[in-house]
Amino acid sequence: MVRLRQPKPRPNPLKTRKTRKTTASATYIVFLVILVFQSACQPKGSNRQFDPQKVAFAAGTPALLDGQLYPSLILSNSSNQATLAPLQVTLTAPRDNAVLRVVIDSSSLNYVTIFQEILPHRGQTYTFTPDIKWKYDALIALRQPRPLHLTLTCYINDEPVDIKNLRLNARPIGECPLSLRTADTLVDTRYLFAAYVNEDHPYIQQILTDILDRDPSVRLSGYQNGPSNVTEQVRAVWRYALERGITYASISCTSNPSPNANVQHIRFFDEIYRNRQANCIDACVFFASILRKIGLKPVIFVEPCHAYLGYYTDKDRKNIALLETTITSWVNLPDLERKLQTDSTAIRTVAKFLSQRQLEQWQQGRISIDQLKSALANSLFDKASQYNQESYLANRQHFANPNEMGYQQLDIEQLRQKVQPLQPNPQEVR
Repeated sequence: MVRLRQPKPRPNPLKTRKTRKTTASATYIVFLVILVFQSACQPKGSNRQFDPQKVAFAAGTPALLDGQLYPSLILSNSSNQATLAPLQVTLTAPRDNAVLRVVIDSSSLNYVTIFQEILPHRGQTYTFTPDIKWKYDALIALRQPRPLHLTLTCYINDEPVDIKNLRLNARPIGECPLSLRTADTLVDTRYLFAAYVNEDHPYIQQILTDILDRDPSVRLSGYQNGPSNVTEQVRAVWRYALERGITYASISCTSNPSPNANVQHIRFFDEIYRNRQANCIDACVFFASILRKIGLKPVIFVEPCHAYLGYYTDKDRKNIALLETTITSWVNLPDLERKLQTDSTAIRTVAKFLSQRQLEQWQQGRISIDQLKSALANSLFDKASQYNQESYLANRQHFANPNEMGYQQLDIEQLRQKVQPLQPNPQEVR
């Protein structure tokens, strides 16, 4: 039997050349990729146009703020001074007409922010205050202090030059700086009290409805019906505060660690309404918010250790009346009404605020509990209207002097030009 050998297949020279060519091309591409990767990973110091040490890029808060971030300053839009801007950057121009770009990365309190300026003169040091894109809802919701980390990248003519990482101390929204100081600078910031006056708060409309339901004869008409009606409007708001049972409670202390800052915690309008607690400035904020809503012109008088309310009785601002708002805590009307239902002797606790005739009428059952509360409210309103007269007259020249750091006459209507009300977080208004 004869075996036939199968001829061995001859390699196709064209195919072999193609395969070798393809392999060589792939190897060349891999080599290029590795080369580019290695080149990218190598330091580029020799290719830099600008020396980071000569640019000397720096970022931080102004000395007055001492690393503290105050949402109350940011949200009220009152920080129109470079010394009170929350962030500043400095650097030296490496050449004439260099283009500076600073990129601030996003954080829990801000969005990505890009700041760009021209640096006209080589060798000159420039300071800028970037306008940061804040997350306003996050700032208004800040009720506890927390650290804030910011990363800033400096570019000159599109070349990355330096990166700075900052750690700031974000303060609660209720923390209001009264003054800020360094060794050679003192800034009075008590005008920020006006930021906590909120005539736009959604609770106020219901309050005005309650006032009119209690006494339909009240005309909440601003200055349309003369000075006497202005007084009656304020008296009606005063009666409402007493019926609400707002008492005095001081929570002015904060945990702010900065030796540069004199700060105070201020309650928001809805906090006062819900918790029925206020200190002197809180109560001024509460009353001023309602008076602004009905068209009156409130003023907050700030003395070194106290604050009380004023309001113009005419639209031309010629006459002003005063009100010591903390006197609402002298009588708690809801608590008194509950006690009188079971203990007739409870009237003794408020007897000093009633005339002898009013006291006898109550004991004889000739006036109702509502009439008794009205008499108490009127008596306390008269006392509150006279309480600060002597102090005001003695210090009137200090209030009129803008250089007097210890005394402030805060006209809310005028301050609205630079200080906007701090709006509540809608999720917290309930």
